[in-house]
Amino acid sequence: MRDCTKFYINGEWTTPADRTTLTVINPATETPAAAISLGTAADVDAAVAAAHAAFEGFAATSREDRVAMLERIAAAYQARYADLAAAIHEEMGAPMKLASGPQAAAGLGHFTTMAGILKEYPFEEDKGGFDLVREPVGVVGLITPWNWPANQIACKVAPAIAAGCPMVLKPSEVAPISAYVLTEIMDAADLPKGVFNMINGTGPDVGAAIASHPGIDMVSFTGSTRAGIEVAKNAAATVKRVAQELGGKSANIILEDADLERAVSHGVIACMMNSGQSCNAPTRMLAPAGKMAEVAAIAAAAAETMRPDGEGGGIGPLANETQWRKVQGLIETGIAEGAEIVAGGPGKPDGIETGYYARPTVFTGVSNDMTIAREEIFGPVLCLIPYKDEDEAVAIANDTPYGLSGYVYGGDVARAKAVARRLRAGAVHVNGASVDFHAPFGGYKQSGNGREWGEAGLEEFLETKAVMRPR
Repeated sequence: MRDCTKFYINGEWTTPADRTTLTVINPATETPAAAISLGTAADVDAAVAAAHAAFEGFAATSREDRVAMLERIAAAYQARYADLAAAIHEEMGAPMKLASGPQAAAGLGHFTTMAGILKEYPFEEDKGGFDLVREPVGVVGLITPWNWPANQIACKVAPAIAAGCPMVLKPSEVAPISAYVLTEIMDAADLPKGVFNMINGTGPDVGAAIASHPGIDMVSFTGSTRAGIEVAKNAAATVKRVAQELGGKSANIILEDADLERAVSHGVIACMMNSGQSCNAPTRMLAPAGKMAEVAAIAAAAAETMRPDGEGGGIGPLANETQWRKVQGLIETGIAEGAEIVAGGPGKPDGIETGYYARPTVFTGVSNDMTIAREEIFGPVLCLIPYKDEDEAVAIANDTPYGLSGYVYGGDVARAKAVARRLRAGAVHVNGASVDFHAPFGGYKQSGNGREWGEAGLEEFLETKAVMRPR
């Protein structure tokens, strides 16, 4: 079992103020994987003090200095790539193909992308009568989730460094091992003392202390909408900036002229990759009512290929027992409300007794007012919803409290793009298009506020100043 009980404050590994620890469980084996310390408000105070001491000097560093820092981080990341992938595999039970592929690669992608953006970003612009100046917002608190741990840490740390903002990171206590490796990577990159600080702990303790701390100027949070509301409440008293990337219930519209086999199969894989534990997963598949029987058959067959395992090309377990029980409860709710299961169902997959594995499940006969169509399940569960025409498809897609992502698949790309523009979501993928680290990531409505990734992500960490000149 790994010992991950130290924190990283002011450029040094430190002993926490309190020696209380938490055992991290590998969800694939249900055995202990690591021990972490649970931080307190006193640890947050120490980290914030270190970040404040670093702020003036770090904010004054040149663009070239910060580009060099990001490049050193990327090089240290590449040197520890296999270690990071192994950590994600262990803490999440993610199959190695996923852990060493998209999971670990995403973090590296954000550091290298941000280094390129920083080389050209206009921090000062002549607007005629005034200069527009963009400056670091200050000391920032970063609170990250467990489902894409390296990705979510990197997409906050990289722009904070590019902007010149010292930071205090609280990774998820569910999947903290990769954060520990990432902290070792940050240490190897030789940043100025106090620029990067990491404290483990729970949301109600460390997360709340970060959000409410008067010495923190901005909080960037990724997690559930429920937790995001609590972060915003805790931050309100100090009127700090709060950027949030929250939940989703993304619609995937299969248009009448789509290649059904290709579109539906892709939609199932996109929904269930990472065991369905992605906030932007296309969990509602909308298809023409007259083709629903064919769509259901294709979706069921595709779901059956998503073999649950921890090693090969299948899907891993859910993150913990609590999440497994939540998913099971929502599957049971779907059955009780009249939806029909065409693949999967309650319980663990056949032949699997150990690990928090769920059966890849497809529901048909779903109406958009059912619980399984409204709530973010965060498991390998897909809802098939019929529509009668394009206008109804758009209306159903937008009838959700969320607005993180959307998906459209059709034979006529121009038509698919026209439908995409009607969706109330922060990002829409047309015909299976993948994510782009330069493109902004974030949502409408209860999916959050602000944007991450790329230039838009950098600007979240900047204040805007107008310097008036005499005419």
